[in-house]
Amino acid sequence: MAPTKVVTEYAKSGRSTCKGCGKGIGSGSLRIGSSGKGPQGFDVTKWYHLDCFPVKSNPIGSVEDIVGVASLKKADKEALRNLEAGASSNGDKKKRDCDGASQSDDSPTKKKQNVSADTDGQEIEFSDSEIKDNYKDATLSPTWKAFQTVIFNVKGDGLHDSAKIAAFDFDGCLANTNVRRTGANAWSLMYPNIPKKLKGLYEDGYKLVIFTNESNIDRWKNKRQVAVDSKIGRLENFIKCVELPIQVFIACGIGNKGQQNADAFRKPSIGMWTLLKEHFNSGVAIDMHQSFYVGDAAGRAADHSDADIEFAKAIGLKFYVPEEYFDAN
Repeated sequence: MAPTKVVTEYAKSGRSTCKGCGKGIGSGSLRIGSSGKGPQGFDVTKWYHLDCFPVKSNPIGSVEDIVGVASLKKADKEALRNLEAGASSNGDKKKRDCDGASQSDDSPTKKKQNVSADTDGQEIEFSDSEIKDNYKDATLSPTWKAFQTVIFNVKGDGLHDSAKIAAFDFDGCLANTNVRRTGANAWSLMYPNIPKKLKGLYEDGYKLVIFTNESNIDRWKNKRQVAVDSKIGRLENFIKCVELPIQVFIACGIGNKGQQNADAFRKPSIGMWTLLKEHFNSGVAIDMHQSFYVGDAAGRAADHSDADIEFAKAIGLKFYVPEEYFDAN
């Protein structure tokens, strides 16, 4: 992995595993990590319990320079200073064992908030070694990769990471498509002013992102290559049409009714957003006040679902339906 930086935060869920001892890191527990670019160029963070962090191979330097330290409780900042000095942090005020559980009165409460991806219980264990050139038995074109049940495009020229995210659904929002038709050319612009609107956002410093569900890629087992080529072909042709760099995430998993044991990436689950935020924005913190999401599945009488509006709510993004956003001007 390329040169790293040291980061710290309270674990967003109980899904991460300490790379030192191999045990889980409890939700809400203090964790410290080394973050950098993996061999394929994506942001990868290796998380550790505080007492397991390899200080010799990842020098901390000044605690104040650790990314995220400003948001920590006073006692946890002091624990980091003890680590920096090579001392034990097992004082009377804060006792910590290898399961990462903090027993301090200053430890953060495990409280779920309804507008933040960080408290939604979804955390993605991301590894370069899991990135594939194919999705199951379907081959991907060279500029596309797969990670678990997501297909994404490789970062190209002109795609700049940004604190401002302008995110969109694809089908029924940017492109007029039909589930009965396949092929890279089986689409048209949903609104004629889309290229102009997206260009204005790009020139204003926004990173353009598409989050789209496509369960046919998993569902069409005997025609998976057709489904993959059709979806990717439409997206590539759309990007050529607007002549702008766009980051794309395609959720291929099949949703479950009631969202019980639902695919972590399929909207309204927020896994695709988590990938963007944690691994595909070069560590740039996203400004939630300026960022927004546009989608057509808003739970209205004529809508096929409420996946888009619930996706935005779970993250805490401002939400617009396409006709409101693109017909506004």
